[in-house]
Amino acid sequence: MIGLIDTHTHLFCEEFDDDRGLAVIRAKEAGVTRLFMPNIDDTTIDPLLSLCDTTQGCYPLMGFHPTSVDADWKNRLAKVETVLRSGKTFYGIGEVGLDLYWDKTYAEEQKTVFRTQIEWALEFNLPLIVHCRNAHDDLIEVMSPYVNTPLRGIFHSFGGTLQEASQLLAFKNFMLGINGIVTFKKSTLPEVVSHLPLDRIVLETDSPYLAPVPYRGGRNESAYILSIAAKLAEVFDTTIDDIARITTTNALKVFQNAD
Repeated sequence: MIGLIDTHTHLFCEEFDDDRGLAVIRAKEAGVTRLFMPNIDDTTIDPLLSLCDTTQGCYPLMGFHPTSVDADWKNRLAKVETVLRSGKTFYGIGEVGLDLYWDKTYAEEQKTVFRTQIEWALEFNLPLIVHCRNAHDDLIEVMSPYVNTPLRGIFHSFGGTLQEASQLLAFKNFMLGINGIVTFKKSTLPEVVSHLPLDRIVLETDSPYLAPVPYRGGRNESAYILSIAAKLAEVFDTTIDDIARITTTNALKVFQNAD
């Protein structure tokens, strides 16, 4: 089978402290050739870089997650920027975006942090990995000025409506990241995805979160991307090989500086 790409995994998180090396091996045995790892915030930089510096096939991204925006966001974002500008090679700006699900206290600050990181993506010619939860309209508001720029990236963990997908796909250089949600029994995502162009879709796990069926409820890991690929093969009435080939091609259009 053609190699799969997990465009979004957090194998550096503490959930993998007991078997991180084995999780990487299992991913490779499942046919996953590249693991793209978006940072979370200033507290995860060291474990992210430690893993990516010592493990072949792991690609670090640098960014600041919207749920980490708090009263000290300026100092914390500055730490992330210092690492980004350190001369080290990164493969994207992420994970960034807006999240109004848990708390709206810092909604405006989230927008400011998001805009700053959009500018980083343009400055460094790197893809933007965008998180959005309960904030679709705000996301479109922030990103609309960039619709005709070279900005490229992935709308991570897409789970919205066909109308929302159409608004996101108006950003011509972006893909939609599809993960384990598409396998959930009551999910409406398969029907939505069936109307989307396959050449605008990439695979992701978001491990350790959102484990696909039949692993739902447990810790997710990159090897489980096979279950997502299998579900998409069913949705599009094609083979897993075709899903692997097309989504890998799509991912490398986004991550243009990946080996």
